[in-house]
Amino acid sequence: MCQAQSLRLCYAFFSPREGTGFFISFETTRIYNGKTMPTLETSSKKLQVIHTAIELFNNYGFHNTGVDLIAKKSKIPKATFYNYFHSKERLVERCISFQKSRLKEEVLAIIYSSRYRTSSEKIKEIIVLHVNFNSLYYLLLKAIFEIKQVYPQAYRMAIEYRKWLLHEIFDLVFSLETHALKPDANMVLNLIDGLMFQILSSNRLDERDVVVERFFSGGASFYEIKDFEQFCPKI
Repeated sequence: MCQAQSLRLCYAFFSPREGTGFFISFETTRIYNGKTMPTLETSSKKLQVIHTAIELFNNYGFHNTGVDLIAKKSKIPKATFYNYFHSKERLVERCISFQKSRLKEEVLAIIYSSRYRTSSEKIKEIIVLHVNFNSLYYLLLKAIFEIKQVYPQAYRMAIEYRKWLLHEIFDLVFSLETHALKPDANMVLNLIDGLMFQILSSNRLDERDVVVERFFSGGASFYEIKDFEQFCPKI
């Protein structure tokens, strides 16, 4: 016989908040087999901590960002942090997984969009998506260089994303409409990494657009692109 199960549904109430009209607050209590399930309010707070941690990891690095700083910036007690994530390692994994999922959604939206008529336009847009200020890809790129030994599971997540992206780029390159020499998918991925490091050091985007246009017009030499490989992780 199954154990008794019960579920108390959530309810919402509206309360005025100055300057914002109405604020919707959800309160839920779920009880399943005698265990309390996470509430919507708790999930929202966890997501807030993840967003805060991503910003801190991007700005200060994984090693220089500790639990104390994350809890302080998230405005939660340290005990609450450990109740949510149990460890910094688990939080790092959640952050990498979160960015990885968002990136995949963005890449697939470009691939299946009718806005871009050709495969070369889609590849260019994928490069721009990854090589940008506040890029979702930045956290994964930092993870590849910083956390291999300390957080191996999160590191593997970042590597898995690069392998997935390489496969998607390969399919686009294969379908290019040109009869000229097609770019290698690995070279495109190396171009993304190299340009990302370049804009981080120069704090400028203008050269990105120039290099991408030269790359697809055939103006960028093999040796220019190879120069980027010294910065690129091997997968």
